[in-house]
Amino acid sequence: MSTTTAEIPVTTPLVGMGQIQFVRDSDIARAVLGSCVAVTLYHPRRHVGAMAHIVLPEAAGRSDLPGKFADTAIPHMLDLLQAEAAQAASLVAKLAGGADMFGKGGPLHIGESNVEAVRKILTELRIPVRGEHLGGNKGRRLDFDCATGDVKIDIVGEQSVLL
Repeated sequence: MSTTTAEIPVTTPLVGMGQIQFVRDSDIARAVLGSCVAVTLYHPRRHVGAMAHIVLPEAAGRSDLPGKFADTAIPHMLDLLQAEAAQAASLVAKLAGGADMFGKGGPLHIGESNVEAVRKILTELRIPVRGEHLGGNKGRRLDFDCATGDVKIDIVGEQSVLL
């Protein structure tokens, strides 16, 4: 009689536009981005993290979907992580996205504004950015591995990048 070790299933939630996903241990969060910016916050010792798929820089008073806006997403992520005893002083951030999908100066050009807003907020909160893959004119798929804190970036026709 042979015995096999059952594998622990890995959860891979897709983090859609305007969403935030909390992850722990072996979870992997995935997002597909264009001009949106994904922010991952990770606590290396506790192996907990969160990913936000940020669409716009500012909520301008809207509170219905905190993950949609840089100025509400990052504080909401901190609340989720602090509920797990992961203090802001021990977190590291990684950023991806912010592509110019519609041409420079076009009416839908928002990538740079998203990146600027995210950087400003993280600087104010003193959360260091330990990796980034930003800009360009192609969409990205990224996987945030909570076991390691690594963010794998895939762009069609290019080699994968590990942050």
